Amino acid sequence: MSATFDSGPAGGASVAPAGDRWSLIFVRDLRHPPAAVWAALTDPARLDRWAPFTAARDLSATGETTLTMVDGPDHTELPATVLRADAPVLLEYTWGGDLLRWELAETPEGTRLTLRHHFADRDEAPMYAAGWHLCAAVLARLLDGDPVGVIRGRDAVAHGWEELRAGYARTLAH
Repeated sequence: MSATFDSGPAGGASVAPAGDRWSLIFVRDLRHPPAAVWAALTDPARLDRWAPFTAARDLSATGETTLTMVDGPDHTELPATVLRADAPVLLEYTWGGDLLRWELAETPEGTRLTLRHHFADRDEAPMYAAGWHLCAAVLARLLDGDPVGVIRGRDAVAHGWEELRAGYARTLAH
């Protein structure tokens, strides 16, 4: 783990109603082409280096799978279904009771990655935003060829998760 890892300040997120649920809209610009970002979003070996879960299979094909939350020694398997996999622009899958929609748009600098995380309880938005913030920062470093190691579960607290959650609580206030 890099001793100089700094995920940056809270920002780039909003919350919107999504029917009877809520949607965290989380946007990051990455300096890599959509194909490289797509591979990081779908390949289990790459997901295991930045995401809060491991994947039982490649996510680039629709169908059932399992995503396993990892928190230190604790592993929680959650059912998932890849609903859409339109490489390299759209990936959508269920994750337990939530829905994750990853949109990739090519930009002159690389890729604009937009995550729409649909969930039930609006009060959880700052927690999700802080978690995805750390994951996105780890993903960016991984894509840059300067990996810091996966940060997930209780390990996130040592990397500013509480401060990020508080920052997002302020910016995402009702």
